[in-house]
Amino acid sequence: MPAAYLIVEMNVSKPEQYKEYMARAPAAVKAAGGEYLVRGGRHETLEGDWQPHRVAMLRFPSYEQAKAFHDGELYTRARSLRAGACDYFNMVLVEGVASRSEFPIPQKTKEST
Repeated sequence: MPAAYLIVEMNVSKPEQYKEYMARAPAAVKAAGGEYLVRGGRHETLEGDWQPHRVAMLRFPSYEQAKAFHDGELYTRARSLRAGACDYFNMVLVEGVASRSEFPIPQKTKEST
């Protein structure tokens, strides 16, 4: 079963209020079997014109567990603390690949050399 990833971009406009959300959200993530891969930190746009202010990325064992996290009681309470603390908060859920074998690296053959 492939892992699932939540990718979030936000612009925090009320940092003190957002700190309350940041204090509560990790427990909800952990309870749902998830982990933070990125939580703020240095970033830069390498291609395109996407200019996020802050980025987070979380991994869950499955798509279903990520959905259950988002819809669950613990995260619903954490989200209520975040309400109004951001100019915007965008979150997308994506399913990872099941294995590397889904995208094999082409091997050189006599015909291709």
